Amino acid sequence: MIAQTPPMGWNSWDCYGAAVTEDIVRKNAEYMAKHLKKYGWEYVVVDIQWSEPTADSHSYHPFTELCMDEYSRLIPAPNRFPSSSEGKGFKPLADYVHSLGLKFGIHIMRGIPRQAVHRNTAIYGTDKTARQIAKTSSICAWNTDMYGVDPEKEGAKEYYESIFKLYAEWDVDYIKCDDIARELPHEESELILLSQCLKGCGRDMILSLSPGPSLLEKAELYKQYSNMWRITDDFWDNWESLYAMFERCEKWSVHSGPGHWPDADMLPVGAILQDYDKANRTHFTKDEQITLMTLWCIFRAPLMIGSEMTSMDGFTLSLLTNSDILSMLRGRHAHQVFRRDIDGCECVLWTSVCDEGQFAAVFNLGEGELSADIPLSELEIFESRHTRELWSGECERDVPVLKCAIAPHGAAAFLIY
Repeated sequence: MIAQTPPMGWNSWDCYGAAVTEDIVRKNAEYMAKHLKKYGWEYVVVDIQWSEPTADSHSYHPFTELCMDEYSRLIPAPNRFPSSSEGKGFKPLADYVHSLGLKFGIHIMRGIPRQAVHRNTAIYGTDKTARQIAKTSSICAWNTDMYGVDPEKEGAKEYYESIFKLYAEWDVDYIKCDDIARELPHEESELILLSQCLKGCGRDMILSLSPGPSLLEKAELYKQYSNMWRITDDFWDNWESLYAMFERCEKWSVHSGPGHWPDADMLPVGAILQDYDKANRTHFTKDEQITLMTLWCIFRAPLMIGSEMTSMDGFTLSLLTNSDILSMLRGRHAHQVFRRDIDGCECVLWTSVCDEGQFAAVFNLGEGELSADIPLSELEIFESRHTRELWSGECERDVPVLKCAIAPHGAAAFLIY
């Protein structure tokens, strides 16, 4: 089984949008291998528009020309990914990432390129053409590159088989498929076809679905046909979005488990939006970043770093390399215990179990300091235990409570044993 624990890696979107280049990917992979791999970080993912020669920001160029092979399959733009020239695709870049002991991923859009349909180009493995399998009424609301594929059409299966055959030849380990997670139920059959073709390509690949918010009533479908699915639209560095994530995580937590993980989106920490200004940094405060990492880890969300890693400061590095916090990803039965007012502060308590005992995370969503002793009985522990706070390392012996002093928008996390 792949994705037995939530995948951990880096994705180029938050820092470069559509404009990432091969040199940037290689340098970030080198940084991950040197500084983060030993903590479990392993995926290096090239996000959207890698086939577009003129991509330059987080904005899209409507109806732009894309690089494509003779079988209607998008290929990397060689001016941005020089090692892909002469038909080599992403194989050389994947080989380099693998040489560092890491794994390689790419973003794709659901469907078939519009330019393939307009030119009526061939489909590998069949005499059908792009125009014959396209569902031209199925289009993305925010990107003009693709038409949907009609799974009922002869040649549709061969098209999806052909793109995953190509990605397998490139040695891709991770597929982020966009314009699909919230496109249910009307594109449900396309998701199933896509997933079946990926699983039949002969290479293990994570399948991550975007964007959100995914439909809670379709949870079992996502679990059956993907490894990750977005429970939110693009998540950015503002408190309102982080505050809203608590409700989403509480609803989705029951659906987390080996091989299938609700995805709270990337970690917009450190140096982000670098395509606009190299000086850009996250707007989250340090306490909010601690809350972000604590919630994502106890909820067991996939962790995808959004920053330019080579510009990482000491605080951001410490945030991503706290082994105790990351160990919560291996918890079981994670769920919210309560959300209530404590002395004027909105307080949230989460828990999960682990081989060593039990994890607990306490969040202060309020605007004032939270000072409280939370009885272990709230966690159905009715005798004193030892506790260790995972951010500070502070230990208490034989206590009946979790001793909390938490700044506004901050969090504490405990191992109880």
